[in-house]
Amino acid sequence: MTSIKNKLLNGEKKIGIWGLGYIGYSSMAYFAKSGVKCLGTDVSKVKIDAVNNGEIAIPNLDYWIGFNVKPLAEAGLMKATLNWRELINNEVAVHLICIPTEKGAKPYDEILIDVIEKLCEFKKVKTDHPPLVIIESTITPNRVDELIIPILEKHKLKAGKDILIGVAPRRDWFVSPEKTLKTLPRVVGGTTKETTDMMAEVLGVVCDTVLKAPDHKHAALVKSIENAYRHLDITLANQLSMAYPGLDMRTVLRLVGTKWNIGTYTPSFGTGGYCIPLAPQYVLEGAPKAEELTLLKEALRYDFNMPARVVEHLARIGAKKVGVLGLAYKGDLKVEILSPAIKIAEGLKKHKIGVKVNDPYYSADEIKKITGCESFSFPAGMNEFDVLLLVADHTHYKSIPIKNILSNMKNCKLILDNTGIWKGIDFGKIKYHLAGDSGWLG
Repeated sequence: MTSIKNKLLNGEKKIGIWGLGYIGYSSMAYFAKSGVKCLGTDVSKVKIDAVNNGEIAIPNLDYWIGFNVKPLAEAGLMKATLNWRELINNEVAVHLICIPTEKGAKPYDEILIDVIEKLCEFKKVKTDHPPLVIIESTITPNRVDELIIPILEKHKLKAGKDILIGVAPRRDWFVSPEKTLKTLPRVVGGTTKETTDMMAEVLGVVCDTVLKAPDHKHAALVKSIENAYRHLDITLANQLSMAYPGLDMRTVLRLVGTKWNIGTYTPSFGTGGYCIPLAPQYVLEGAPKAEELTLLKEALRYDFNMPARVVEHLARIGAKKVGVLGLAYKGDLKVEILSPAIKIAEGLKKHKIGVKVNDPYYSADEIKKITGCESFSFPAGMNEFDVLLLVADHTHYKSIPIKNILSNMKNCKLILDNTGIWKGIDFGKIKYHLAGDSGWLG
């Protein structure tokens, strides 16, 4: 009997991809490059058109992917549709769920529920093999048992028999081309051993290393715990910078990191993105005894309060107009999820401090919608501010000649740099602080 892997590679079967953001688009591109036909769906027509035109609408994702996708689209290996029902047929044997699982800084299930409900339409389709559903999004460890399986049962479907369900959260780092779907070890786990084996076989088409977890619960928890570890370390770095305000904690932590078994973590305005600040919440929500996880609870509380600490410092020193450079939480990504820039902007407005935001990856309308703030041009627009906050280390902010930076700071008195992209520049009488250095928040 021909395996699903071979059926995918010989063109007999396709992969369906639910969600065409960073995760979904890159999954499609890698499988298509391996000769697998892919059909994706999304609610965004812009994303659908990008796939069908062989384009990448997501900023800098082409650099991370590292190969030209246009020939793959032209060959029919990459296609997308707004009509999700086109994915519910016998040809589409594998389904990758790559949808958002957060909203408003909290784990969020509604989109996942919607996709699973739609996949239950397979009960009306005659198939030669149960569809394999792989959840690539990060989910709370109990979601398969407490959410997905009950939905299947409601439709008189059984996980592991009528629909094969597995979890394989992505680990990629979209600002490092060497950390990709191909190169990073992948952890997989299904509701049955046979499902886990099939997942490993399918994902092995594009992943160099696939590690089998005992089951779906273990696989889901791995991703959340590894990021919860990082969250704790980053929060400790911030606490240390507050506890020792007279020392350059960045330097201390860099030296600490020279020990062979310790990572290097740096203070910041607070964490952001889909992974780090959400991971402890996934772990807590899935824990049978969440009351034991006191460190995670305190880390969340402290981390979410870091933007407020920045705002309170600026209010204390009498800031009048603040320019925020970077809406995204990380340089050269268009991802504003849980970005400290948003909370900082909200806090400044509450303190009646003028604030505007710049980000080269967002339009003025997008900035207004997300933050409620007007935008400003870079670098010329910096002249109106007495304080500048560098949130994201976009190349756009790093590549500009120093003279163009200095000549557009006529009223600036203070610069707070979240990542250090302007470290080493002589700003003269303007105070410059890198997050975590001596006295950075007073």
